[in-house]
Amino acid sequence: MATADFFTPIVDDARTWGRIAAANAASDVYAMGAAPLFALNLTGWPRDRLPLELLGEVLAGGAEVAIEGGWAVVGGHTIDSPEPLYGQAVVGEVAERELLTNAGGRPGDSVVLTKAIGTGLLATAVKRSDADAVMPGGALAETYAAAVASMTRLNLEALTVARRAAATAATDVTGFGLLGHLHQLARASAVTAVVRARDVPLLPGASALVDAGHIAGGTRRNAAHVRPLLDGEVDERTLTLLADAQTSGGLLFTCPPDRAEPAADELRASGHAAAVIGRLTAGEPGRMRIVDA
Repeated sequence: MATADFFTPIVDDARTWGRIAAANAASDVYAMGAAPLFALNLTGWPRDRLPLELLGEVLAGGAEVAIEGGWAVVGGHTIDSPEPLYGQAVVGEVAERELLTNAGGRPGDSVVLTKAIGTGLLATAVKRSDADAVMPGGALAETYAAAVASMTRLNLEALTVARRAAATAATDVTGFGLLGHLHQLARASAVTAVVRARDVPLLPGASALVDAGHIAGGTRRNAAHVRPLLDGEVDERTLTLLADAQTSGGLLFTCPPDRAEPAADELRASGHAAAVIGRLTAGEPGRMRIVDA
């Protein structure tokens, strides 16, 4: 299988951006139960405005994550671009019997999320704030540190635990937000999804960022898209959080209920902000209901 993803900087540090982009690019491979084998760098660079030494830092960050994940970066392509872009095209491999898709969920399965959400809110806040906001003691420091740790974490261990939990379906949580990706899983699996909002892990300070208005355009579009797919009422803050567009988010997987809490416990013990956040039920495919909102 092959996938590709790249984007503009969401943090100021070049090497950190490279690490985030590489982890994000491999996420689709892990979500399908596969192991990344090799990748090509995809880069756009404004060479008349930014030094090539800075690009070297970006590529070094991507290489670090590839080494951590066990795949080789075997080349790539760079173009002139009015703004910097970086990501990877990743090729992975999985045995057919071990393939995970978003279509295997069953009524009664529990839903597990392996990372906290809120990276879209944080990235928007960083763009709108002074550089010292993310420094120690700054207004965004705690949220920033947690977000960077989350976005640079590979989903390899999450996949390993999901397999041990007899995962029936999986996807990763990225640009469409938690609800957008859950809707796709529920629709493909011909089930309805129930989400316990209070159990969804959030980055520290994420709710305050909503209140401060640091909401990306993509998040607003996500919320508008999923609103008609929801049964019952949900307040705007909760909807915004659950629709927040993520970068290098966690895995969202379904599994038998007796396997879900042990899986989440195992992931939390290894530093993941994992939680059992809901369940699948029989009902109209793709519909969702948020409870305890």
